[in-house]
Amino acid sequence: MTFAEATGLFLAGLARLITGAQGHWKGCPPAAQQRIYFANHQSHFDWVLIWAALPGDLRAVTRPIAARDYWTGSRLRTWLTSAVFNAVYVSRTRATPDEDPLEPLVEALAAGNSLVIFPEGTRSSKGEPQAFKAGLFHLAQQFPEVQLVPTWVDNVQRVMPKGEVVPVPILCTVTFGEPMQLREAEDKREFLERARAAVLAQRPIPEPAQ
Repeated sequence: MTFAEATGLFLAGLARLITGAQGHWKGCPPAAQQRIYFANHQSHFDWVLIWAALPGDLRAVTRPIAARDYWTGSRLRTWLTSAVFNAVYVSRTRATPDEDPLEPLVEALAAGNSLVIFPEGTRSSKGEPQAFKAGLFHLAQQFPEVQLVPTWVDNVQRVMPKGEVVPVPILCTVTFGEPMQLREAEDKREFLERARAAVLAQRPIPEPAQ
């Protein structure tokens, strides 16, 4: 086992220890099938928690996306995202008008990897996800055989609030819903609204106060 692999196992265990979270596979089993897990986005800790909730064999083939400008801002962040998490770097701004920001994701899917993506693009400080950007629609068009799994990460914004670097122990959940695909003749707006609704449908129902 390499040092990077050992670090990955340690971080997965640490994430579960801090949050007490395990994957709740409500709509599908944790199968060895190529998937795009698309989720709400509230914290830098989101993709760590989703990654940690996957079984070890799925973690090995599932790559989170990471904003290049932030996650390559230091040697430690670069090493963690590249060597430990095998992240796919994406640029939040186009270097040239012809640059396709989806190209790294397309290459990863073409290579057989699964992905963890956040269709909102930026983190939301509110309870509900913002409108989804078009990237998920275009990936669904290009890779119709890849399952799209709506995922809800609950409570994570309290573990790693915006601007903080030290996680706070808070109980979290990661819920994986029923896979969906792009329907025949479905337009972009309809698909993105349906995908956002599918993510919201995984949100745990609060228990009534006693």
